[in-house]
Amino acid sequence: MENVTYDRREQLDQIASGLLQGEQIIAVYDAIGAGTGFLGLTNRRVIVQDKSFIGKKVAITSIPYSRISAVSVVSNKSWAGGFFSSGAIAIHVGTHTYEVEFRGDHKSHHVHNVILHYISA
Repeated sequence: MENVTYDRREQLDQIASGLLQGEQIIAVYDAIGAGTGFLGLTNRRVIVQDKSFIGKKVAITSIPYSRISAVSVVSNKSWAGGFFSSGAIAIHVGTHTYEVEFRGDHKSHHVHNVILHYISA
């Protein structure tokens, strides 16, 4: 797993334990805010850990790139400010939107660019 960017080793290990044959991890970023634990990027899918279920349940959701219709940078800044000034992104899958906030705008920039690469290929 060299050249993998990650925040927390246990999150990286959790993603690694569920990889499909030939699947490679690109990055695993810790999320902040209520609901989401982390977001992982592989060469096949986006993986989101969702902690928002009732009863302290946790879901690991896999989103194939082919199902993502759009990816957005979420910001309260004007367009005159920095485009990636926010550390949040939104991933649009059908009628559902996953919003994930990160510590640092470079992580949202990286996630946005990787997803955009795979959905526009």
